[in-house]
This record gives sequence, C-alpha cells and structure tokens, in this order.
Amino acid sequence: MSAPKTATSAGRKAASKAGKRTKRPFGGKPSFVVQKHMASHLHYDLRLEEDGVLKSWAVPKPPPDREGVRRLAVAVEDHPLDYRNFEGVIPEGEYGAGRVEIWDKGAYASLERGPAKRIFELMGRRLRGKFALIKLKPGERKDHNWLFLKMKKET
Repeated sequence: MSAPKTATSAGRKAASKAGKRTKRPFGGKPSFVVQKHMASHLHYDLRLEEDGVLKSWAVPKPPPDREGVRRLAVAVEDHPLDYRNFEGVIPEGEYGAGRVEIWDKGAYASLERGPAKRIFELMGRRLRGKFALIKLKPGERKDHNWLFLKMKKET
C-alpha cells in the first residue's frame, strides 16, 4: 500500500491562482465530486465544476440519496479543478487537516443556475438524478447556507 498523498493549503491556492485548466474527464461534460472529509468533524464536500474552478459546499451529513432528504450545505471557497481527483491526508496544522477520500464523482448537467438556486443532474456511481441547491436567505450576500436536496422524478 502506498503512502497517502498530502496537500497543503498553499499548494491548493497556488494551483487555483495559476488558472490551470485541465481537460474534462467525462466526454467534455462538466464534472462533480463528493469528497468524504474526516477533518475535525466528518463532513462531505460537494464540488461542481463551473467557470474553470470547483464551486464547493461542505455538507455535514451524507448527501441526499433519495427524495425527501434535505441537507444543509455551506458554501466554502472555490477549489482548483485538479482537486477533484485528490484523495489523501491534509497534514495537521493545515486548513482542513484530515483524511480525504472520493465518495462519488461523475459528470453533471446544469439545468438552472442562478444566484440563489441551482438545479442539476448528477451522473455518478452513488448520486444519480436531479438535485437542487437552494440558498436559505437569498437576499443576504454574507449568508453561506444552502439546502441540498434530491428532487422528485418527473413522470
């Protein structure tokens, strides 16, 4: 078994600032990843590829896998595209210290994208179907809380 990879916040930020673009791995479709992050508290990081970065939300509980399940999702800083493949350990003393593993990944299709609501279809191994992110207080710029839910299937 090989030693776990490590990442530093400086290295992640440098890659982001360099504006490095990588090829899309899913036939040209934008990608998503959900990383299980065992930091000070276990949570899941939802990341959607948009505008050359990964828009990111921290989700304290497992992502919604069926209709009716709603999860808090807190918007966090954007990450560089290369971070979608990161699994390993962020060292103690660094922001987000702890083990990171890919919980799910795949392509996604953006169906609606606004400042307070995003609807998208995920095509992953675990998460499949139509999902939404809805900002809880849409008029407040400093509020980072969103609701993450799986939408009902259309008949």
